[in-house]
Amino acid sequence: MAELHKILANLKDALASERSNSHDQVAPVTIPVSPLAQRTELVSEFARELEAVGGNFLGVLTPAEVTTRIVTLAGVIGAKTVALGQGIASDMDAIGEALERADFRIVRAVPVADIERAAMRARVADADLGIAEADFAIASTGTLAVVSNPNRPGSLTLLPPASLVIIQIERVMTNLAAMLAHMGPAGVAANRMTLITGPSRTADIEKRIVLGVHGPKSLHVLVVWPQND
Repeated sequence: MAELHKILANLKDALASERSNSHDQVAPVTIPVSPLAQRTELVSEFARELEAVGGNFLGVLTPAEVTTRIVTLAGVIGAKTVALGQGIASDMDAIGEALERADFRIVRAVPVADIERAAMRARVADADLGIAEADFAIASTGTLAVVSNPNRPGSLTLLPPASLVIIQIERVMTNLAAMLAHMGPAGVAANRMTLITGPSRTADIEKRIVLGVHGPKSLHVLVVWPQND
């Protein structure tokens, strides 16, 4: 009987030792991720999700490259008239001047009196391409969030048949919850925001997907990454 107790004790010790070693082997290791890598991953996810819903990702550009890329896009899509408002960080005046030098007609969306608002909206609607700068982008869904104000009316992203949206790299958020947390309750309540996920589409006509019925038929997005970041 004493020998049996000894064997059981040895087995118990061996099992306890194995469990301890097993725990040591699977201990989690925390690997630090640099802000640069986090931003790169967010942009990659955003681009992937944007193109999955029919958007066109134009790439990650430095501020110096943005104007040339926009002029090139306007030519590629055959635009003759381009509408744009004020930016957040981008110099929209410089972009407009470059487009004018390239012989595009420019419609500048500026604050107007109520009596002139319908005429301004009609001019924006007649443009072939609308350019706006987004307040945020949501990586998990490829969505753009654009706050409307007199300097950046919602018509820029809703009425022209082609839409180009600029987004700064630091404004790409992980998901909708992160964006709303960044804005805060007061910011959400005080602003009128448009959420854009891909080109306008509907299946109302014979249950077939048709683009551009209720908004832009094409959506182009470029991300601006300052060289000193």
